Amino acid sequence: MRRVNPITDQLLIPRRFCGPPDSGNGGWTAGSLATHVTAACPEDRAREWPTIEVSLRQPPPLDTPLDVVEDDGVTSARFGGAVIASARVVDSELADVDPVAPDEARAAEATYAGHRFHPFPTCFACGTGREEGDGLRIFPGVVSGERVAATWRPDPSLVEDFHTYVDASARASVASTWAALDCVGGWAGDLTERLMVLGRMTARIDTLPVIGEEHVVVGATRGSEGRKTFTAATLVDADGRVVASAEHVWIAVDPAAFGGESPT
Repeated sequence: MRRVNPITDQLLIPRRFCGPPDSGNGGWTAGSLATHVTAACPEDRAREWPTIEVSLRQPPPLDTPLDVVEDDGVTSARFGGAVIASARVVDSELADVDPVAPDEARAAEATYAGHRFHPFPTCFACGTGREEGDGLRIFPGVVSGERVAATWRPDPSLVEDFHTYVDASARASVASTWAALDCVGGWAGDLTERLMVLGRMTARIDTLPVIGEEHVVVGATRGSEGRKTFTAATLVDADGRVVASAEHVWIAVDPAAFGGESPT
């Protein structure tokens, strides 16, 4: 076992990036840990990100330094002796969700189920209680083809600070890109029926989103099994090019255990 240090050998989840009120947003946490995986962060666009799978073992604590260590190809974030999350490179082909036109995605936002009921209104990615420029405010509503979709314009506060690009465009961070691909999956799996939290997320980044540019994020359900729900999400830019894709495994939980409200 060894510590890894592409950026730092500790992971900290600031309170801004919460999902439930007292734990980290699953996508942001997973994406942040993904940046610690060996060779996960190319220095320029000529190199590619690998596909990374992150498993969330426990609710990620906020404002708490987590040790990041690597053991036999698995990079984990730990608090004391407990593994909070683990990440590894996988050889998986992620199937992109069919795209949605920006005008259709914008119209769908008015039908976002979270406007009527939201178990975690403070959520960084999809919370209705977050202000512009603070949370991502991704509000996916139902569109044709049994998908959900929303627009997203990355805020300047999310700018990536350790990548360079030949076109000099400011780009959103890896962690915020993962976060943008997170909750849209949960709403595709219908969080109004039962409370779920992210258990596993596998993501592929083709490029990072341009700050200030409108993007469309689309989610789709891929089935369920017991307490597990399987979903997918794809992020596209203003020209309809795929920016990143992800697949998720969601776990149904007791709302009281996460400080959330029950949909029933």
